[in-house]
Amino acid sequence: MLGKRKLVLDTWCEVYDLLKPWADAEFSNLQEHLDNNELVVGATYLIGREQVRLNPQRVRDLVTQDLAKVVFSNPAEGSETMINHCKDIGIIDLVEQKKLFLLVGGDVPVHLPHLFYENFLPKILDYDENLQAIHDYKERFGMQRPYKFLFLNGRARWHRTYLLVRLASMLDQCLWTNLDSVNGPIKLLDQKYEVPRFAKPIDIPESGCVKNELFGLGIWGDIVMCAEPYLDTYFSLVTETVHSVPYSFRTEKIWKPVAIGHPWIVAASQGYYRDMRNLGFRTFNHLIDESFDQIENNRERLDRTVEVIKDLCQQDLSSFLAAAQETCKYNQQRLVELRTEVRNQFPGRFFEFARHYQLDE
Repeated sequence: MLGKRKLVLDTWCEVYDLLKPWADAEFSNLQEHLDNNELVVGATYLIGREQVRLNPQRVRDLVTQDLAKVVFSNPAEGSETMINHCKDIGIIDLVEQKKLFLLVGGDVPVHLPHLFYENFLPKILDYDENLQAIHDYKERFGMQRPYKFLFLNGRARWHRTYLLVRLASMLDQCLWTNLDSVNGPIKLLDQKYEVPRFAKPIDIPESGCVKNELFGLGIWGDIVMCAEPYLDTYFSLVTETVHSVPYSFRTEKIWKPVAIGHPWIVAASQGYYRDMRNLGFRTFNHLIDESFDQIENNRERLDRTVEVIKDLCQQDLSSFLAAAQETCKYNQQRLVELRTEVRNQFPGRFFEFARHYQLDE
């Protein structure tokens, strides 16, 4: 219950488990829910991405006919991607008119009514494979490693393409992937570095993104990790999902090295490092020059990131790794603490959001 309004949850809305104790009803298929006359008139509905995508007119009718308040819950996306989803689905006008509300995983422009939820952070420790990887990394930790850094690239993004070109002469010194031909030739990890359930021969298409072939349809393989690629490299070069928007979007890409205790350099939006520190994490500014984080020009920020990587790779990486351990261990503990905080605080934050936009009256 939300104040005077009932609360109805899509079981696939990403925060279902967090809000379930307050739910008055639930559904997994919006069309069936409405066709079976199960609509709770006047309620606040949290509807996930798939059901909004499949039923845009139904969602519009709920809002414009004042049958319910609707929150589009898609914290797996943030910033421009979420806005583009709203445009593609044809509901951005409702958001701009503050008739439809957003639950997102990254900041969006303040004029759009939204609640931010740090979706990826608490999930990284939910996977048994990841917990095993963390244990294995600690048990087998060594200072001499055959490759300099880990450089994983999934779907095509301009900053990934740019980095692959700028670092081309160094790729033989790192463990790297490219899962999308738009970035350049497809490159997978050797099977000994892959998560066991994904370590199988696959037919690689000549073009397109091979994530479905590697992980399987509908499987979020990106979040699962094993210790081997981290044990054989000194640091991670993380290419976040977004790089050119004026706000941070933190995904599983950063939480994997944080969780396992691997030093990292991130190619992301301006202020990403600042925002990590604001969350209580420590960066490696006592070891490397992180001033690139405040460079406004996107290409200049990437160019400076490349220079930092090249400079670091010319140093004694064993000494760097040893000096980074205190920070890595601190961040691992902060991740555990913040994971609990994020989940425990979310219901209260959601109720406050509901009060602000009168979703509970």
